[in-house]
Amino acid sequence: MTRETLLNTLLMALLIGVPLWAWVADEPFTITLATRAVIFALAAVGLNIALGLGGLVSLGHAVYFGIGGYAMGILAYHAQTYTPLMAWPFVIEGTKFMPVIWLVAMVVSAVVAFVIGLLSLRTSGVYFIMITLAFGQMFYFFTISWPRYGGEDGLSIYVRNGFPGLNTLDPIQFFAICLALLCAVLWLNARIVKSPFGLALGAARQVPQRVETVGLDPFRLKLVALVISGTICGLAGALFADLNRFVSPTMFSWQMSGELIVFIILGGLGRVFGPVAGATLFVLLEHLLGGVSDYFLFYVGLLLLLVVLFTPGGIYGILLGRSKS
Repeated sequence: MTRETLLNTLLMALLIGVPLWAWVADEPFTITLATRAVIFALAAVGLNIALGLGGLVSLGHAVYFGIGGYAMGILAYHAQTYTPLMAWPFVIEGTKFMPVIWLVAMVVSAVVAFVIGLLSLRTSGVYFIMITLAFGQMFYFFTISWPRYGGEDGLSIYVRNGFPGLNTLDPIQFFAICLALLCAVLWLNARIVKSPFGLALGAARQVPQRVETVGLDPFRLKLVALVISGTICGLAGALFADLNRFVSPTMFSWQMSGELIVFIILGGLGRVFGPVAGATLFVLLEHLLGGVSDYFLFYVGLLLLLVVLFTPGGIYGILLGRSKS
């Protein structure tokens, strides 16, 4: 067993062990914190496919996170109000069935990621960053001016959506659902990294001219990576909205996109489990420092500065003693 595998195992044992202890000790708030960390980790793992493998620094991944949240919110809202969703020429009934909501969130996020990718991937560098930021702000201001679903006040969902055979209102059972999905996505990410597609994507990030020489199209490789990344972020957004039973335009904000990047940098750029470590650390600092100061993000920013300057490999770089290019 390599040191990295051992570290991954310890991290997952921590993510499982703390909620189980909280369940035995009857501490539901701790389970909710762990669920929040798992959902953020899921979104960051999705972004890491585009950022860590494809080198796509996106400040617009909150678009897919928000789309997933609003997919959940809109479907659950029409289910709880017993009113159909009129989407000409279709009439869609609302639902509170989680698998259907996840599917809708992922499909819509994938379609939007494909369209955004077709436009934004024609640019590179700072221009790519700015165009993804622009798309994020477009969706943010659209939802603010969407009074049917709460506008800037957001939309509340009174009862958590259901999953066959489970009581999703029980914090430990909802945590188990989120953790299972995170494990599935981590497995998928690990397979992508070692697949011919993953190797070609990494080559396209480093030397796109050589990839073109062997007959591969870097544009298509990055587009596929962006679609996969957006799909996973959409799933995370649906889970996050279900956790809070609330959706709002802040899910589309550029700050949300920035936080996902912070998770990856803190954990370790390009590492499969790096975003999990970064998201867990962020939620822990948010909880511990949030009770001490209203400006806890200052301390997170200071930590991020130290990581970027002295340990660019993040937590995994510190513990393993090397960075990953």
